[in-house]
Amino acid sequence: MSGPPPSPCSLLQVNGERARQARSLLAVCVFSSIAMADEEPVDQKKHFEEACKPKCVKPLLEYQACIKRIQGDESGHKHCTGQYFDYWSCVDKCAAPKVFSALK
Repeated sequence: MSGPPPSPCSLLQVNGERARQARSLLAVCVFSSIAMADEEPVDQKKHFEEACKPKCVKPLLEYQACIKRIQGDESGHKHCTGQYFDYWSCVDKCAAPKVFSALK
């Protein structure tokens, strides 16, 4: 038996250029994570949704036409829920792959 495996920290103490590069990279990563911890996270989903809205013009126009059609309804029985969900489904379908790729 050769003994316990070396710890990750002890591997950084190896001499040579690669070790110096690894220590520099580790320092940058630690500093970046500390700096980012102080910042407020930004929800990128809203950005992706805004970018996808122009691709969903048809469902949006259908929703807006429905809103105009039912404006005078006093009974409350008419609604545009289907068109509303069709529009947001289009936006979500476009934005979802971008959101999940940004999470990786």
